[in-house]
Amino acid sequence: MKAIQVMFDDRLLGRLDEDPEVRQHGRSAVLRRLAAAYLEHRREKAIDDQYRKGYADGEGLGPEFEGWEEEGAWPEG
Repeated sequence: MKAIQVMFDDRLLGRLDEDPEVRQHGRSAVLRRLAAAYLEHRREKAIDDQYRKGYADGEGLGPEFEGWEEEGAWPEG
């Protein structure tokens, strides 16, 4: 791991330090988890944005897939 410097205002840092999870696991562990969750959220948002962009015109998959809409089947289970 690599040490970094992060700036917090006193009020926010105080609130962070009062949190039970921060007290139990430490600032670094909690901030690492938060950073990972943030990046995952951004990745999922980017994928959602691509889906919206791909289907925004209301034409679905396009003419090259016409007639195939009902051909797929979900596995039983």
